[in-house]
Amino acid sequence: MTPGDAMSILLPALCLLSGASRAATLGGLEGEYNRQDTILDPKKFGGLTNFSTFLLDRSSGMLFLGARDAILSVDTNKLDKPPRNINWDVPEEKRRSCVAKGKTELDCHNYIRLLEFLEEGRIYVCGTYAFDPQCAFLDISSFTLETAKDGGVKMETGKGKCPFEPSQHYTAVMAGGTLYTAATSNFLGTLFDISRATGPEQERIRTERSINWLSDPEFVSSAFIEQSAGSNPTGDDDKIYFFFTEVAKEYDLYTKVKVPRVARVCKSDVGGMKTLQRRWTTFLKAQLVCEDKPSGQRYNILTDVFTMQHTQGDPTSTHFYGLFTSQWERDELSAVCVFSLSDISKVLDGPFKELKKTCENWINPEPVPTPRPGQCLNNALKAEGFESSLKLPDKVLTFVRDHPLMENSVTAAPLLVRKGIRYTKLAVTQTGSGVEPRGVVLHLGTDRGELHQVEVVGQNATILQEIPLFTSQEPINNILLHKGQALVGSPQSLARVQAEGCALYPKCEVCARATGLGCVWSTKETACRNTTAKPGPDDMVDDALKKCDIKEGRCSPSIRELQVSIGLRLLLPCVQLSPRPCSWEHPPHRHTRQHHSDLEVTVTNESLGKYICTCQEVGPGIRDPPPCRRAAFELSLQRPSAVGTLATAGSRQVLALYILFFCGGLVFGVFLLYFMHRRRSIGHQGHHLPDNSLSSEKGRDLLGSSATPQSPSSASLLSEGFRLTEKRNGTATTTTTTTLLSNQGNGHHGNSYSGTLIHSNPSNGHGNTLYAHCNTSGSGLQFATEILAADMLDGRTAERERPKGGERESGEGDEMDEGLGDGLGEGIKGLDEELASFPMFKSPAPLAKCEESSI
Repeated sequence: MTPGDAMSILLPALCLLSGASRAATLGGLEGEYNRQDTILDPKKFGGLTNFSTFLLDRSSGMLFLGARDAILSVDTNKLDKPPRNINWDVPEEKRRSCVAKGKTELDCHNYIRLLEFLEEGRIYVCGTYAFDPQCAFLDISSFTLETAKDGGVKMETGKGKCPFEPSQHYTAVMAGGTLYTAATSNFLGTLFDISRATGPEQERIRTERSINWLSDPEFVSSAFIEQSAGSNPTGDDDKIYFFFTEVAKEYDLYTKVKVPRVARVCKSDVGGMKTLQRRWTTFLKAQLVCEDKPSGQRYNILTDVFTMQHTQGDPTSTHFYGLFTSQWERDELSAVCVFSLSDISKVLDGPFKELKKTCENWINPEPVPTPRPGQCLNNALKAEGFESSLKLPDKVLTFVRDHPLMENSVTAAPLLVRKGIRYTKLAVTQTGSGVEPRGVVLHLGTDRGELHQVEVVGQNATILQEIPLFTSQEPINNILLHKGQALVGSPQSLARVQAEGCALYPKCEVCARATGLGCVWSTKETACRNTTAKPGPDDMVDDALKKCDIKEGRCSPSIRELQVSIGLRLLLPCVQLSPRPCSWEHPPHRHTRQHHSDLEVTVTNESLGKYICTCQEVGPGIRDPPPCRRAAFELSLQRPSAVGTLATAGSRQVLALYILFFCGGLVFGVFLLYFMHRRRSIGHQGHHLPDNSLSSEKGRDLLGSSATPQSPSSASLLSEGFRLTEKRNGTATTTTTTTLLSNQGNGHHGNSYSGTLIHSNPSNGHGNTLYAHCNTSGSGLQFATEILAADMLDGRTAERERPKGGERESGEGDEMDEGLGDGLGEGIKGLDEELASFPMFKSPAPLAKCEESSI
């Protein structure tokens, strides 16, 4: 076998081995959480994907899913039963026509975007249908689509009811058998409407085509709120609320500023007689402000909204939980704010914002006419003779046409702020009785297939669980709560997770964090149980944690000793869910950089010592609560061998690391034999050259580098520092030094390096994966430096020493593991110089021009 054949066999085997190690690690990590959860295998769906719409029949437990070219039915009570499906695809001729119009082949399918219940056991189904939205009727009992006389699917136009494009933002709600939608209304996706999409033709009305009404909106959610029957016997005062993000026109800035909005229309609105014909006469909108006033941080991009009545049967107790991010933050960021229906109503009943402008001065606001524009038909208006919006005066309709925006904003402080993670969906469950609710649990889906459960009691938030459900490429796009369980969906999968009850928390530490929800740890049963005792003081979580074996509280963590070596870079975690800032106490020599609440430290002799993170907590009724210590570390310096350190890890990942280094050494040996054989061949040919070879064309091709001026090249192949791509908190950065990461309990996922998996830390559900390179490019052989996580050390030691022969003259050489250095021995310097002298590693340069000799 030639060296080339051996190299071609060993390199793919090495990459396959590393891939198998990664699969085993991820499988073990997910298995820890999936024992109590039910996750449907994507194979059960028969190849159907792109699940975008969920509709649950709560009486029967049947879940209907809208997919690409199909509608599925899943029995949530028997998830092991294969789902039923209906095929509803696009004819081939129509698909080709869609592609001919400039759309992609992938988008020219029928993506089901709307599923809503109708009367008489039917479901209204709408799909994109190759950029020509169509709607159909699904019979629930037979689970079939109604057919037309010609035998095909009975369809009606879906324009204004369903978006044209699969990825367009869209929301819809059914109110009393009538569909209200917020979607694009043209093929190009440039026109946006909030409309009553079904019902009598003369009552199908929409918004005015004006940027003052809708300015490039991204629709998020909608809700139908019925008023109490006592003051609203006929339902004319019922309202529909729409939540979206749009470009603000009230700010004169050089860039587009996006703002979250809430808009309201009335169910009884049928448009105006002359002004605003077939348009809303009750359309009003207001800005939502999710801001932490002490820090001034504002979150202006609305992602999702969950509507919940805090008291069942009382519409006035409705609250809207909004999921936000920020337009101005480069890193991933998520925040949760809650707005009450009463606060929104107060703002919509307040002053109007004047948007008209003449030259450089704002004009005086117009007087508000009577009756007040934008209000729904109530008993008072009917008593004045306004039985319908068709009878409203033109001055009222003109005013509401020109003043859709309110002056005041609906403001709220964030309940939760999470940096380094992007949440995509939100659902909320309430704990305790309706009269005295103890708190809420936020069920948050991430863009990496995880479900996070966060307890919020008063103004304090605590992470309960972080459950990986799907792969990191599957964002969670649906969360439905039903009978104490959460039905969680991604574009390819479906999972059922326990969502309520103290039995959800199997460990004492997690149960202690749920003390505010009425949970207490039973030492006799070794389980978490419900309690009827009233919550204690603010430090009840701290007291409950001290009763566990960890003997530390939420604000009194034990000091973790980390034994490190010079030159390492650490990321010390500090979890803080409130928007208040965190600060670090550390040695005076500044070799640190703060990433949100985490701290990056470069280890030097001066940076050894204690590192303490202190955060400002939010307390109910307390203006300036005392600071809370959230993390404590102590860095000390020792120099044991790295081989001993790896031996104490005691995991399958370490075994994979040894196998990786062994295979790497084997590949290196094959390379070395091949290079030495090549050089001997070149040298052998050189000894048989004729004396006049320098003057011949053949000899010029074999001219040594010492006889020809060469362009500058690197001094050594092994001394070239290769860059590691690091993804920390969702942001890709590069570094040429060894990085030591620690994400103990901070929820920052995906600290990874491209290539072969070395280690994955499953603590607290955080998949901190570290990778080494599996690079087979022509740049030569590369060695991956050892990378360890701080939570792997746990009092153990790790050492990094720079190889004497592998440094650059500038002192920026790569750091190599001592165990690997022992394998190479002191001869690495000579080998480095030997490889550097090979012609194949030198950049090509033209020969010097021959000059005529003076002899």
